[in-house]
Amino acid sequence: MSTYFTASSLKFLRSLARHNERAWFLEHKADYEKHVRAPFQQLLIDLQPAVAALSVHYRSDPKTVGGSMFRIQRDTRFSGDKAPYKPWQGARIFHERRKQIAAPSFYLHLQPGASFIGAGLWHPETHTQRNIRQFIFDNPDTWARVAHDNKLRQRFDLAAEDMLVRPPPGFPSDFAYIDDLRHRNFALLAGFDDEQITSPGLLKLVEKDFARLAPFVDYLCAAQNLEF
Repeated sequence: MSTYFTASSLKFLRSLARHNERAWFLEHKADYEKHVRAPFQQLLIDLQPAVAALSVHYRSDPKTVGGSMFRIQRDTRFSGDKAPYKPWQGARIFHERRKQIAAPSFYLHLQPGASFIGAGLWHPETHTQRNIRQFIFDNPDTWARVAHDNKLRQRFDLAAEDMLVRPPPGFPSDFAYIDDLRHRNFALLAGFDDEQITSPGLLKLVEKDFARLAPFVDYLCAAQNLEF
């Protein structure tokens, strides 16, 4: 088993959170490359066989540009927070048609004390939200299996950020999953503590979680008429 992230990975991100400025980052860029980006890229390479076994339409891509990893640089053009860097590193395992249609992704997030894994659709446009809600209403039994299975929910929670105050109009109030239709994000999330994210067993943990999340991603793909 390989170790990807180490105490040095977490130390760098904690330091970046304290010294979030361009001069500091450039001075310590070699540490970022060595302890964060390079091991994350290797993890993405090592994940691809398991991803392909789940779906031939998903990619765990280590490319620096256009691959799975998000840029560490923040887009500050429309934000009041002008800190230039994210104090975390994330990567999405994406659908091959992601540029054509809103497609669910698998996701892995590295951040001291706040690492997590998940899958789904985050901040989809309004018409996509309507598609998902209607699909849940039309297919409630399958939704129960992929989003509310007892064993699944022992590990994962539905993201509750930015929910509607009331259920959207047009659905009966006695629908079994009426509260789920209040979601704007449709994602299942679970945490990794610092010991897990730096353990030599991380690859197996991620592979196991992705396998658990695959039926949920498959369901969201079906709602968007996407192959899984």
